[in-house]
Amino acid sequence: MRRVAKRISETPAKSFGMYERAARAEATGSQPIRMEFGRPFADTPEHIKQATIEAIAAGHVHYSHPAGLPELREAAAIKLRERNRLPDVTADDVLVTNGMSHAAFITFMALLDPEDEVILLSPYYPQHLGKIELTGGRPVVVDLDASDGYSIDHGAIAAAITPRTRAILLVNPANPTGRVYTHAELRGLADLAIAHDLVVVSDEIYEDVIFDGLPHISIGALEGMSDRTVSMYAFTKSHAMDGWRVGYLTAPRWLLPALMKVSTNDITHVNTFVQYGAKAAIEGPQEVLEHLLAEDREKRDFTVASLNQMPGVRCASPQAATFAFPDVSSLGIPSQELAERILDQAGVAVEAGSFHGHAGEGHLRISFGSVSMPELENAMQRLARFFNAL
Repeated sequence: MRRVAKRISETPAKSFGMYERAARAEATGSQPIRMEFGRPFADTPEHIKQATIEAIAAGHVHYSHPAGLPELREAAAIKLRERNRLPDVTADDVLVTNGMSHAAFITFMALLDPEDEVILLSPYYPQHLGKIELTGGRPVVVDLDASDGYSIDHGAIAAAITPRTRAILLVNPANPTGRVYTHAELRGLADLAIAHDLVVVSDEIYEDVIFDGLPHISIGALEGMSDRTVSMYAFTKSHAMDGWRVGYLTAPRWLLPALMKVSTNDITHVNTFVQYGAKAAIEGPQEVLEHLLAEDREKRDFTVASLNQMPGVRCASPQAATFAFPDVSSLGIPSQELAERILDQAGVAVEAGSFHGHAGEGHLRISFGSVSMPELENAMQRLARFFNAL
């Protein structure tokens, strides 16, 4: 019988929110300023591109190890021990992935049986929901409070735990709020995971995009967590490698064989020569990170200052990532409608806060990291005219 599997047909299609609407506007000849998605504006650093070109020239164009290039896994293990303070990680504990999305998907595939539950914090990164649902799992959303700075609500998480709960999904630093969680918040979350025998799936893609000297703490480094944390990383944001599709994870040794089984049946292995570029990203000059971060900091400060001068807009300064998440609730306009009107009337593509869950309603997500400084200045002028005309 010709039919689509129910787990596919009953799972909502992956949505990119305002991205698709902005792309349609662009295709019809409009020229919106694209600030609705988190693509880095910067180019990939030259030494990374050069290492990849040299790998191709040297003939590294064939199959690689299913777990990833051994040299890359060794470099990642050293970085995880020294920078993330993850105890006892070796190259054998690292799996190279086809970016963060692949890392998350194979993790949920390896962890979840049908109807198993994963707790995630809202406002959330929406692309993780579909991955949970495709595995037959069920996302359980815990709303965080904007008035409390989106702090982790341990009581609300505890109340959401049921006998079906298998994992807690943590995005730290957080997208879209730009929140960097403190040691106390992470310790409280870790204690809940230990008490209820849960796994924490930790998306740390913005670990190198943190402002004002705040520390990034990997929850897997906390006491009692090394055997129950999947820590996931990618080069997308830190090294402007969003099109390269390469990342890595480390996980408890009881889980790694299952992750390997899913990954090898899915992609066999990650593109071989791209892994040489990823190795160069880890081992090469780290001053590029400081340069990229300085550019993003300048854009953040300009964006926040500009938004706070607009009527009906209040914007806290994000601690990390490349998004402003202004509060526009006083306008009384649903965020999806407001985002559409901004695109149509101001020619600026931003994301609706509701795209990030119920707790995101009344906000917009504006990606200052996806445009040049002149484009950002133009966008803020357009937004100022729009809000002043409301």
